[in-house]
Amino acid sequence: MNIVKVGNFEIGNGNLVLLAGPCVIEDKDRTLNIGKGIKEITDRLGINYVFKASFDKANRSSYESYRGPGLEEGLKILADIKSKLNVPVVTDIHETIQAEAVGEVVDIIQIPAFLCRQTDLLEAAAKTGKVVNVKKGQFLSPSEMENVVKKLEHTGISGITLTERGTLFGYNNLVVDMRSFPIMRRFNYPVIFDGTHSVQLPGGAGKTSAGQREFVEYLVRAAVAVGVDGLFLEVHDNPAEALSDGANMVYLDKLEGLLKEVLAIHNVVKNFQ
Repeated sequence: MNIVKVGNFEIGNGNLVLLAGPCVIEDKDRTLNIGKGIKEITDRLGINYVFKASFDKANRSSYESYRGPGLEEGLKILADIKSKLNVPVVTDIHETIQAEAVGEVVDIIQIPAFLCRQTDLLEAAAKTGKVVNVKKGQFLSPSEMENVVKKLEHTGISGITLTERGTLFGYNNLVVDMRSFPIMRRFNYPVIFDGTHSVQLPGGAGKTSAGQREFVEYLVRAAVAVGVDGLFLEVHDNPAEALSDGANMVYLDKLEGLLKEVLAIHNVVKNFQ
């Protein structure tokens, strides 16, 4: 396993990492406070934490949906959160032209699932020298992610992580195949489970996506039992008010209980291994 260094900790060394935050940057203060609340929880539990939020949701179901503050303002907010919370930051890019500016602020550049095969986008992210987290496309088998890994390795970087977020089976349903975790770990890079997008129902509400938040805890438990290196969770203080993906977000006040369960399972699996 290639160990990936982020900030002052490592991913893939046997300890779980949490990538968490709201789906999209909303009000500056609210976004910061959500990150602060998550940081307080992870500090208590001894979990390494990476703040996540998007500056632009370019793949919303409807043109009427909120996309975010945009590149310039969004990066200012992410830089402020990174400084105030003293945590690494991850955000996604959708165009090659965004990579350089984003790489100057964040620690991990994320490639969205729908764009995971875009060679130019992968190379642009890799050239920044930052860790690149690639979400497995909903349309790909886990074994096909080896081709994505090879595209990144071709640039010379070794800071790669892969994220599972379910496979699309039509009629707005995503299904998580637990075999995908050991399959993708064979490529020798850390594997992360996106527990909230995996319960999303893409386009399930017509102009927006729906979700089944009630199943997050079950899928997360199962993924950790199978063996993952980290979790990706969208978290909000009041998902009903969230401007994107509210239906699948974890309530901030429910996060600590979920993570305690996760750690208990992780420790059993680690000791068994």
